[in-house]
Amino acid sequence: MPTLYALKPAFQDRLRPLVSRLAAMGATANFITLLAAGLSIAAGVAIAAAPGSRLLVLLIPLVLFVRMALNAMDGMLAREHGQASTLGMYLNEVCDVISDLALILPFAAFAQFSQWGVVAFAMAAMLAEFAGVLGIPAGIGRNYAGPFGKSDRALGLGVVAALCALGLWPAAIAPFVFPAMATLSLLTAINRIRAGLTGSSG
Repeated sequence: MPTLYALKPAFQDRLRPLVSRLAAMGATANFITLLAAGLSIAAGVAIAAAPGSRLLVLLIPLVLFVRMALNAMDGMLAREHGQASTLGMYLNEVCDVISDLALILPFAAFAQFSQWGVVAFAMAAMLAEFAGVLGIPAGIGRNYAGPFGKSDRALGLGVVAALCALGLWPAAIAPFVFPAMATLSLLTAINRIRAGLTGSSG
């Protein structure tokens, strides 16, 4: 299924000169992975502590974009600069899930959103990534199939945050936003599981 993940190669091409400079300076893939997670956790804690602050909510689209760039960079450092490791694989997957939770769960403190919907979205996002990782033992490799993969979730969450910060979010549909994203994430998990069962990469 189409997903924003398909744009990743073009994004990586833009980042490649910077990644080469970082590698020459001694930066490691694991450090970049941990930096992305730390940035997400710090932003999530700040927003959860002051959910009424529109300025802090604007951090989410910014952090999501920076995190996306850092995630691309750590992968390039690992693959293209000989830094791939088993520890890096674990850090990459675990830190991605922790970062997702850190940026999704603060929305449960927003009165206009359904708390159970926010939690359902967080759980479905974890399930989608777990299903993607299980593509490895299933023999098809890490599965990034959509319709609501990591990049798509980041875009959706960033739009929600931006509209909240600008006071443009329609109150009538607010309770349905996170349940809808949870549903799309669940469909993503199902697609990834189906791909593993049929031996297709999606």
